Amino acid sequence: MRIAYFNCFSGISGDMILGALLDLGWPVEELEKELGKLNLTGYKIKVKKVQKKSIAATQIKIETKGDEKERKLPHILSIIETSKLGKEIKEISKSIFTKLAAVEAKIHKKSPEEIHFHELGGLDTIIDVVGAAVGIKYLGIEKIYASSLPLGKGFVKCAHGTLPLPAPATLELLKEIPVYGSQIEAELVTPTGAAIITSLAKNFGEMPSIKIESIGYGAGQRDLPTPNLLRVSVGIAKNAYQEDTVSLIETNIDDMNPEFYEHVINRLFKEGALDVFLTPIQMKKTRPATMLSVMAKEEKIEKMLEIIFEETTTLGVRISKVKRKKLMRESRGIETRYGKIEVKIARLNGVIKNIAPSYEDCQKIAFRLNIPLKEVYEEAKIRISSCVMRIARKKGKEDAQTNSE
Repeated sequence: MRIAYFNCFSGISGDMILGALLDLGWPVEELEKELGKLNLTGYKIKVKKVQKKSIAATQIKIETKGDEKERKLPHILSIIETSKLGKEIKEISKSIFTKLAAVEAKIHKKSPEEIHFHELGGLDTIIDVVGAAVGIKYLGIEKIYASSLPLGKGFVKCAHGTLPLPAPATLELLKEIPVYGSQIEAELVTPTGAAIITSLAKNFGEMPSIKIESIGYGAGQRDLPTPNLLRVSVGIAKNAYQEDTVSLIETNIDDMNPEFYEHVINRLFKEGALDVFLTPIQMKKTRPATMLSVMAKEEKIEKMLEIIFEETTTLGVRISKVKRKKLMRESRGIETRYGKIEVKIARLNGVIKNIAPSYEDCQKIAFRLNIPLKEVYEEAKIRISSCVMRIARKKGKEDAQTNSE
């Protein structure tokens, strides 16, 4: 799998993303060709090589001529939908603008359709969003990872006046994304950059195992105390596993009504716990007890602690970092005589190692049709066998074609 890691040590913006993709070898002519499908005029693209703290990078500038329109979401979506762009590019671009509109609507207490995009509705923003989607597809990037994001401080002037940094829209977009403070008085993460990376990246944190093939640097427009660059590394996933690091919260409890655990577990899952489990243990004085273990992303720790201390009798917890390795997984729907059922497929080096129907889907059908759950489950397994055979035949043909070439 071809993946990209966005190292945002100096933040991220739309033009930095385009610059990094161009630096990776995406021809500017291809960018201009795809943007021509939008049927927009009044802009000029300038690309040049620059150096930031002695590091060579590509910088892109979008010059617009009197484009002061305050476009609304329906207008922008119409521009994208009526263009000659590919379907996938359209969907990605529209989803990013829809996310931006939802955030602005929340901040200004309006509906997304009512929101006037000021700077965010300009030609440069449309080019940044569409360009990012096009460039990633051109470079064959299948999955994106990103580092934690630094947030600058100070103030920024915009159509709404002088706003504190991070800008309200940026901060709203970065909910549940790992961020950290910076002493740099500048806007390091722009709303456009935040919308693009949070829409495209699957994980934020450490760089995954990767065999790096190429590295691109996209330059920002200003000079900062640190190199104002976005570094994007592209390569092939080094191993067959998905990896991430999560927090493990544990506590030993020996004086709580065991009936309460169901409620505690439900609350933890509702607030974003990745996993919750109970382990019978023996504490001091041979006292029987229960160890409550909660796995969650780092940004969820405070919420998990709040629930644990509210709902249990514990006086303290242990928190540690654990690294997970997971098989590559995907979901697809299969048709059965009872209706469509989601199937979860796990692979190792492209080979299916586990495949199972969704228990929840089977249960819903069993209740709806008033039939035994095991009948639905067995029917799904029969369909799964057919599905596996089709996948195997398809892969065999692809392998044969590859060998002949």
